[in-house]
Amino acid sequence: MSIAPLEALPLETLRRRSSTKWRSYPEDVLPMFVAETDFPLATPITTALAEAVAIGDTGYTPPRPGVAEAFAAFAQRRFDWHVDSHRTRWTADVMMGVVEIMRAVTRPGDRVIVTPPVYPPFFATVEEAGAVVEEVPLTDTGIGWELDLVGIEAAFVAGARALLLCNPHNPTGTVHSREALAAVAELAHRHGAVVVSDEIHGPLAYDRAAFVPFLTAGPAAAEVGFAVTSASKAYNLAGLKCAVMVAASDENAEVLRGLAWEVEWRTGLFGALANNAAFAPESDVWLDALLVRLDLNRLLLTELLAEQLPRARYRVPDAGFLAWIDVSDYGWGDDPAVSIRRGARVALHHGPYFGSQGVGHVRLNFGCGPDVLIEAVERIGAFAR
Repeated sequence: MSIAPLEALPLETLRRRSSTKWRSYPEDVLPMFVAETDFPLATPITTALAEAVAIGDTGYTPPRPGVAEAFAAFAQRRFDWHVDSHRTRWTADVMMGVVEIMRAVTRPGDRVIVTPPVYPPFFATVEEAGAVVEEVPLTDTGIGWELDLVGIEAAFVAGARALLLCNPHNPTGTVHSREALAAVAELAHRHGAVVVSDEIHGPLAYDRAAFVPFLTAGPAAAEVGFAVTSASKAYNLAGLKCAVMVAASDENAEVLRGLAWEVEWRTGLFGALANNAAFAPESDVWLDALLVRLDLNRLLLTELLAEQLPRARYRVPDAGFLAWIDVSDYGWGDDPAVSIRRGARVALHHGPYFGSQGVGHVRLNFGCGPDVLIEAVERIGAFAR
């Protein structure tokens, strides 16, 4: 049975929102930068939050908010991934979980591998944990991006103590293969290193079977790895603070249990309620409809760029609603998002924020209605002419 695509909210409704996406720029700017989407929430989420507000359920997050169990059921259902809820803890957001794990498994001054171009907070998070960033960029194969296993091994040999993995990768939308993840795990195991995998875009893989949770990539991955994720990206819940940290071995589960008690207390009650509702089976139909819409949009973007910006280089992502676009041929400088915002009144994310590999690039959020996507690219096309 075919699934109808999820429809975005009207632009006039979206402009009533008070989030970063809709309050960073004047109303004549189309905001396509930050990773917020333009769709109504899944009904189970709105129901859970409305019921909480109706009874004044706005107190402290309870000791066992149910997030671990809800995520374990979701992971089994969507990814065929068996998660032990007793090896899971929760916190306010994915980057907070990452930094707390990094503090626990590295010492000040240790080197941590990141694979740019990559989500900008990766750099700051490593530094916040007291470690030092070591860049091993993705390899551009000409048809896609891959982890540089030779470079990662060299970094481990030289003493890097951890790898901060983006799986699926932001901003390229790459879904790393099981073979690549298993190889990374073997390298980390051989050199006594740790892998922390940010998997927040996992529910947004277009081929669900292609997404491999790092901890399932093999025995070595279970030994060396931690996963940190949340419903917040797929279900647009960034303002409701909740994420889960998952281990697959007794030793790493003990690391999670050893984190300060307030790491869990930072979780917002509404975040826990919303994540529980998002991970429930009743929300699957919404997620499936979202993926249909995003699939249509990622292909529509290919057509729009061919028409309006034929010198732009864009690869259709394997996951997510973020497009990584090379517009360096248009002469808009190292950070073309600035010129595009000023000249086309479209706000895109700044390529260089993702590392030096982002010079001449922009990141465009296509988690919107097709009408908004068309208008945005047409505006940029007109500016280019």
